[in-house]
Amino acid sequence: QVQLVESGGGLVQPGGSLRLSCTASGFTFSAATMSWYRQAPGKEREWVAVITSTGRNTNYTPSVKGRFTISRDNAKNTVYLQMNSLKPEDTAVYYCRAQGYTNWGQGTQVTVSS
Repeated sequence: QVQLVESGGGLVQPGGSLRLSCTASGFTFSAATMSWYRQAPGKEREWVAVITSTGRNTNYTPSVKGRFTISRDNAKNTVYLQMNSLKPEDTAVYYCRAQGYTNWGQGTQVTVSS
């Protein structure tokens, strides 16, 4: 079955950086477009970034463009989210998802606070 395991979250000060990882199994990762989403307290889950199967194309929600970078390593079945210049409004639980599947992982908590 499809499994997604997110990691790398934590507490960071404003302006800091974190790198999230999502390791996938149960499907052909190298053929899948992958996305990151996030859900802040009291808010709906929102899409953050997407990367195509080869990694050639990426896209971002406007609020993170220029600060976040999505990448992938198909040999490791892993997608990454490098987050720089973090802001308090980036605080959320971050999830990855494979296009065409409804499964979610447990998420990883990112807290940006001084």
